[in-house]
Amino acid sequence: MLPLVLERPYPENYRAIVDQVAKENSSGYLPPLKTKIDDIAQYDIIFVGFPTWGMQLPPPMKSFLSSYNLKGKTIIPFNTNAGYGIGSTFKSVEELAPDSKILEGFSIKGGIERDGILFVMKGEKEKQAQLAVQKWLEKIGIKK
Repeated sequence: MLPLVLERPYPENYRAIVDQVAKENSSGYLPPLKTKIDDIAQYDIIFVGFPTWGMQLPPPMKSFLSSYNLKGKTIIPFNTNAGYGIGSTFKSVEELAPDSKILEGFSIKGGIERDGILFVMKGEKEKQAQLAVQKWLEKIGIKK
């Protein structure tokens, strides 16, 4: 697992992040990434995980997908959302990696940061999530 790190991190204030991401999405700005993957050619399957931000793919993920030649790779998207679903996120992955094979994505309800409810994965919720992920991986043929 390799996290995407921005050259200039987002502000810590939730409202400031939301405003900045909205501007980036409306202008098409792709924030530069500090994260570099020199040996991406060695990977045939790439899992890409992200939250749904404003019903869209987060700008850092757009930067990542736009920065690499992913031709012939299998891309597997997964995300968390605040209960509103995937929005256009998985469609954007397909558009930004047009020469890749995109497998069916997985989405799970996470926290609702806007309301101060953080994503906590424990207890029964953890068991349900593990089962859902297992079923998804079996369905897309990654795990038997």
